[in-house]
Amino acid sequence: MPTASPPSCPTPFNLAAYVLFGSGASDQRIALQLLDDRATRWSYGRLRQTVLGTAGGLASLGLPRGARVLLRLNNTADFPVAYLAAIAADLIPVPTSASLTVPEITAIANDLDPSLILSAPGVALPDPLSCPVLSLNDLRALADSPPLEPILGDPNRPAYIVYTSGTGGRARGVIHAHRAIWARRMMWDGWYGLTREDRLLHAGAFNWTYTLGTGLLDPWAVGATALIPAAGTPATTLPDLLREHHATIFAAAPGVYRQMLRADIPPMPALRHGLSAGEKLPDATRARWQDATDTEIHEAFGMSECSTFISGCPTRPAPPGTLGYPQSGRRIAILSDGAPAPPDTPGTIAIHRHDPGLMLGYLGDDRLGGDWFTTGDIGSMDAIGAVTYLGRADDMLNAGGFRVSPLEVETALTAHPDISEAAAVEVRTAPDTTLIAAFYVSTSPLAEATLTAHVATRLANYKCPRIWVHADTLPRGANNKLLRRALRDKYEAENG
Repeated sequence: MPTASPPSCPTPFNLAAYVLFGSGASDQRIALQLLDDRATRWSYGRLRQTVLGTAGGLASLGLPRGARVLLRLNNTADFPVAYLAAIAADLIPVPTSASLTVPEITAIANDLDPSLILSAPGVALPDPLSCPVLSLNDLRALADSPPLEPILGDPNRPAYIVYTSGTGGRARGVIHAHRAIWARRMMWDGWYGLTREDRLLHAGAFNWTYTLGTGLLDPWAVGATALIPAAGTPATTLPDLLREHHATIFAAAPGVYRQMLRADIPPMPALRHGLSAGEKLPDATRARWQDATDTEIHEAFGMSECSTFISGCPTRPAPPGTLGYPQSGRRIAILSDGAPAPPDTPGTIAIHRHDPGLMLGYLGDDRLGGDWFTTGDIGSMDAIGAVTYLGRADDMLNAGGFRVSPLEVETALTAHPDISEAAAVEVRTAPDTTLIAAFYVSTSPLAEATLTAHVATRLANYKCPRIWVHADTLPRGANNKLLRRALRDKYEAENG
């Protein structure tokens, strides 16, 4: 269902130049405030100077344009600085979670073949290393280099790569063009209600792509102020930070809202509304937040391949029970048998290949194929365009906003010498809470501490099961396919 298209992306173009200078914000205006003990502030002038100096330093290393730079950095401002600096120098940054283990980041590096790794202490690196590594201290020293004017070019050329779990259990590199940041303008009105005067507090870490886009790049592109809590800030203290720092918009994953609601919520007179993405927002959480704060949460649906593209917003809230509407300028459809379905008919949520925010393709396979990119999620669209989410077509898991392949978790489980079969399933433990459960077959039950320690060496923390269930056998269909849904239904029936 196409909607009115925004103006085309300018050409020549550079994503970093647009973020740093597109709003015309003065050098004195505050771009970033860290909500830590030092209350560190970055003006737009400091941000621009640091990014462009770092870009000049990266350019002096002699990397060819389009070289891939793997980011292995912690939850600090170094992350967005390095990301934008690489793009300014016409390199391709690849942001990754600091929690990835050595096997996980090794698999990504083998797929990516980076030319350079930017590394912070304590963050796992590929083993063996196949390219130079620049330490955090050396990265910071680059900021003193002569500044580099962002390199302009075709807005359709690759700008960055993010990795997402695929149904085959292997992380896939998603290639996005420089124009992806221009396409995000559709979120300003279609989801955020974002203006230059806003102070947007994002509860995520710097090195989470949700934070990078919604919490930093979009506020900077419009000239607003980004507020980021210190690493390790408990969710229950966020309401006080929202009040103290006069946040006007709050963004988080649903799980953060749930944790915040465990504490008393003080008055937050500056707050206009909240934003939620990463996983489906439970109706119970939304209702409790509205009762506690007298503000709405506007939810968005998306994926790494296209960011968010369906949402409610302050001027057009989502009707009850729906995700909202395709953002203005998006080309979205519900497909049934390969064609757009009639209103209120279930089908696969799909994005047209000419949607301005859609990826260029996957690393190693940049062919989108056909007119529609199918998401693997099921929904229906009513006569006025509101989309209702009906679930995932596959068995992908959702852990705190991250899509996780069950095969990846099961592979880690069956590496244990005493486990012969395993199934990873997302189960509901409360009306507004789901967790990853591991069902495993072994001659006798294993200690949970042993199982937790085993997977912790192979999986990032957010991928690790929180529930362990010993089973004699696992249910399978006539074609021997593992019936994960049957396990979920049985568990929820017995533990509901």
